Amino acid sequence: MNSAAVTSDEWPGLWRMLVAMLLSGTIGWFVVESGQNTATVVFYRCLIGGFALLLYLSWQGGWQKLNKTQSGYLVLGGLALVANWFCLFGAYHLSSISIATLVYHTQPFFLLLITALLQRQAPSAARWGWLAVAFCGVALTTGLQFGDNHQQLWLGVGLAALAACLYAVATLTTRQLTGVQPAQIAGLQMMLGVVLMLPLDKTSLTELALPSLAALCTLGLVHTGLMYNLMYSAFQRLPVSSIAFLSFVYPLVAVLIDLWFYQVTLSLLQVSGMLLILLAIVANQRQWAFWPFAVLRR
Repeated sequence: MNSAAVTSDEWPGLWRMLVAMLLSGTIGWFVVESGQNTATVVFYRCLIGGFALLLYLSWQGGWQKLNKTQSGYLVLGGLALVANWFCLFGAYHLSSISIATLVYHTQPFFLLLITALLQRQAPSAARWGWLAVAFCGVALTTGLQFGDNHQQLWLGVGLAALAACLYAVATLTTRQLTGVQPAQIAGLQMMLGVVLMLPLDKTSLTELALPSLAALCTLGLVHTGLMYNLMYSAFQRLPVSSIAFLSFVYPLVAVLIDLWFYQVTLSLLQVSGMLLILLAIVANQRQWAFWPFAVLRR
């Protein structure tokens, strides 16, 4: 994507999406640096982020009354969104930020499978092929190492894949809430997360050290309140192709953080797996033909 291809109308969406993806790529770093368990991180992200979003919504005067169907979709999407965070943040600790993020980016394929299931219409042969490539990549990100010493890595990859599936569910349900302000959707879903997290064991704010408190506040205010507004605003301004292209900033930043801050060393198999996931995602978005099928037809 070059400057000549971007219209003046798209620039406001372009910078918003770019900033949102740069912020997304740093989420894992703040989660790990907070030093808190997953329940604590998810709870305070929901509490602080949800409060910020609803406060912004009230300031804008954008509250809308929801009917029963809309409320049902909002609750289902909220359950999936909060569970997705819980799985993804757990995956960061069990595998690594870069591996979890790349596996998490298989979400378009889960979206494809769930949509096909609901519509009872099978995806094209090419998409089945790229789906197989993506999940081969997921397997390779574990390094294909088995045994007790590597159960944690496999569990991390599994949790990231489950998070991707849950995010696909959240996406599908949110798409049903047309006409409802994004801040209202996300803010109410965050409040639902707060209620769900209440019974779980969490660290009290008064017990948190200043660095942990700063990390959690940043996740809530910046990575939820600010980022969601930027991202949803960008979605309304940019074509799908630009959104898909800029989305790759997210995993790129996550990988760089792993390499720079944590000196994570990846095996050749793991790097190959991550590249296969990226290839499959790009091919699916661009609707490329799956070349092995084309060769077999000759």
